[in-house]
Amino acid sequence: GALCAVGTAAQDIDNIQEHPLITRYPGQEIRWQVIENYMPYRVAVGPVTGYRQIGEWIDTQGRVTRTFYRYQGTDRSFAEIYKNYLDALTGEGFEILGQGMSADRRGAGVGSRQWSEVLFRENPATKPGEVGTMFSGTSSSGGAGAIVARKERAAGTVYVLVNVEQHSADYVGTLIDIIEEEAAETGMVAVDAEAIGADISEYGRVVLDGIFFDFNQATIKPESAPALAAIAEYLQANGDRQFYIVGHTDSVGTFAYNQKLSADRAGAVASALTADYGIDAARLESHGVGPLVPVFSNAGDAGREQNRRVELVEKQAAQ
Repeated sequence: GALCAVGTAAQDIDNIQEHPLITRYPGQEIRWQVIENYMPYRVAVGPVTGYRQIGEWIDTQGRVTRTFYRYQGTDRSFAEIYKNYLDALTGEGFEILGQGMSADRRGAGVGSRQWSEVLFRENPATKPGEVGTMFSGTSSSGGAGAIVARKERAAGTVYVLVNVEQHSADYVGTLIDIIEEEAAETGMVAVDAEAIGADISEYGRVVLDGIFFDFNQATIKPESAPALAAIAEYLQANGDRQFYIVGHTDSVGTFAYNQKLSADRAGAVASALTADYGIDAARLESHGVGPLVPVFSNAGDAGREQNRRVELVEKQAAQ
């Protein structure tokens, strides 16, 4: 669903598009908007670490929607609007990468005046407008805050950055930037041994990208060789560990059929690693769980494509 509650649109500028992901705070007016179908955007997730510098960034690219809202009136403060967006993002399952609010805008943390200025310098406005009042303030200006949030979706990762500032006693400005990355085409990027190790260390499992099967078959296609070689390289470098190879399917078809197909595909990967790459068969145990563990909804093609996968899962020694 969309975030927050709908308010008036009385004083909006012309030709704006309400983003379906964010619904404005009641009473906010849209005073500036830029939509770029594809552009780079630097997401700041850490505090200011030096003069005009932030130490931690995530470089993204995709469809970028930047919308500046004005709230005119003294009955709502920047802190109330900030908390409303924070609660809405959290309620929608977003991961909060950074957040911060200060009454005097000082300091170097996320949401400070200094932080927001560096963020805006890295991602400058591509057309002039009322957004220019952001970070300027007046004699009666107050505090500011920012939220950096991320959500993994089948269609691609989305980032939301909310900057709120008390521009004057009766004017709260809010700049919301939404960056929608497109999901990488499955199979375009094969795994490498280092990436496998990083995911195993952090999550205990890794999706084995780059392994292809004939449609509804457990026959591995020849173009899977680079991925199999990378998996074998990782297994050879970690010869003291044992692993499950687990097949997953989407939900199209019967459970029994999908469970067997997923088990056969996992078995085919294990067989290829032992027969073609010399991995000890005793270290690998293959299983299929069919549609039981989706990573995204099976309602759409994008989700189903992500759900069809084979994973390498570290087997922990019995305690």
